[in-house]
Amino acid sequence: MVDIARIIEVVEPEVQALGFELVRVKILGKSEVGDDEIALQIMAERPETGQLLLDDCVALSHRVSDRMDSLEEAGEVLIEEAYRLEVSSPGIDRPLTRPKDYANWAGHEAKFSLSEPIEGNRKALQGDLVGLEGEAVVLDERKSGRVTFPLAHVHSARLVLTDRLIAATRPIDAEGADEILEEQED
Repeated sequence: MVDIARIIEVVEPEVQALGFELVRVKILGKSEVGDDEIALQIMAERPETGQLLLDDCVALSHRVSDRMDSLEEAGEVLIEEAYRLEVSSPGIDRPLTRPKDYANWAGHEAKFSLSEPIEGNRKALQGDLVGLEGEAVVLDERKSGRVTFPLAHVHSARLVLTDRLIAATRPIDAEGADEILEEQED
């Protein structure tokens, strides 16, 4: 069994050392990645943009790999079986993993999968995120109107790609794009 909490303890300082914020650490099973090995997925972002550029992903991947290798050499193996490291930005239809995500993305459509049912047997909800009230998520749900459920019961949550979300998302850093276009025109 993989100890995600321990992996976060190891990964988070490496993420912070590069000036990024950790969004999520997750183990993806073989069936999820369609491969013979599992994947250690690390999502991080630049606080000022909510994104990572390719160079950021490369730098973070090297830092995490080096740290995991040094722990293995010292006798601490965090993942027993073969795995692939995946470092990425959370993307536009990002997962909601931290309390601040619920505040930052209030007013946008989101999908929730709950570990405990609400209103009978419902574990899947979708609607406009209102935000957090204490330890409860508030959602203007399509079927039932306003619903509230414990944050602790959220198995997974992510934003839904909509025109409103696209309009609200900061553009990716386009530095150097003009030079690329000029080279292609020549």
